[in-house]
Amino acid sequence: MTPASEPAADAACRRLLDHWLATKVLPGATEVTVLAAAPPARLEETLWTFAREHGAAALPLLSALADHTTRALRRPARRVIYRLAQRGVTVTPTAPAARPLVTRGNARPIRAWLSGIDGTGSRASWILFEGAFGTLRLCSLILNDEIGILDVAGGDITRKRLERELAELAASQKLPWVETDPERAAGFVAEALARHRRAATSPPAAFERWRPLFDDVAAAGLPALAPADPALVERSAELLHLPELTGWFLEPERVQPDALEMLQARESRLVVSDQIKGERQEALITRVVERELTPDARDRWTRRLAEMALVFDATGRGEHAALAGAAAAALADDSRSVHRHPFARQLAARALEVAGEVALGRLSAADATRRPNVPGTGRPRSDPGSRRPLQ
Repeated sequence: MTPASEPAADAACRRLLDHWLATKVLPGATEVTVLAAAPPARLEETLWTFAREHGAAALPLLSALADHTTRALRRPARRVIYRLAQRGVTVTPTAPAARPLVTRGNARPIRAWLSGIDGTGSRASWILFEGAFGTLRLCSLILNDEIGILDVAGGDITRKRLERELAELAASQKLPWVETDPERAAGFVAEALARHRRAATSPPAAFERWRPLFDDVAAAGLPALAPADPALVERSAELLHLPELTGWFLEPERVQPDALEMLQARESRLVVSDQIKGERQEALITRVVERELTPDARDRWTRRLAEMALVFDATGRGEHAALAGAAAAALADDSRSVHRHPFARQLAARALEVAGEVALGRLSAADATRRPNVPGTGRPRSDPGSRRPLQ
């Protein structure tokens, strides 16, 4: 883009933003070409001018861009959302009228439940649809934030059986399980389908009979994040001591050489002070964090933390929700050095310890891996809930 063409491009971007805001229609994949072609810095300034003028009213559109399938839009939009948050603009405005859920037989989602997120980035979801004459269908899925849809099942269900299934689930759950907005739960499925499209993969064959229920559903989007409280960020590594997050760490296989280096340093016969040993270990953790927490990885961990903040809040765990929200906000801020983030450092430290256990033969690589199960690979099923989806 030449300097002479930049003002015209900025104006074109701004016209599109104003149009989307006025019509309450969120942009699709083919409607963002002009924005995606702009240099990231100029796009961010255009978005920031738009956000300053409209304040909280701009958040739904900015959130849609921040989680858009077009990668070039996501970081500028997230930076603008963060800048708004620093000005105290964090309250989600009244949502625009959602586009109707196009479904076979006019079925509509009326209730939904989500589990917490496990160490592979997977979570369980139940979505209850009501069709003609009050008939109910329950779609149960396992969704992964890298792969997409891992498993799907369900079918017709009575209200009595639904209550029985929910009671059994509450008694046996491994992760927190909360009721949520059904439209947002459907939005997670839309995001999973977008992942399949980007990777040129397909969801399980069993999903095809459910696909019409998710046509034209908007992505759930990243929850709004409050400005990161420095004191809470410093305590964010405490989250990894919670039972629900014991499986959260970086992929051990990717840090195996680093773990071997750490083991060799510990077993060295060279006499060095504890201070030097500690400094070497901290330098090793820094190296792992900087290498492994790429922008895409930061985005995934930000989303996991933000979603768990909602789960903790819904289950009455305000302190844990605040810690997760602060950790997410700090991780989303790419002006911060990721290797200084206490939560990120603990993710790396735990991965190194686990990889060391694998190297010493105390733990199998199959049990240690954080890679989600991809159908057909033979790896064990990812099980973020207490049991398989409802059959």
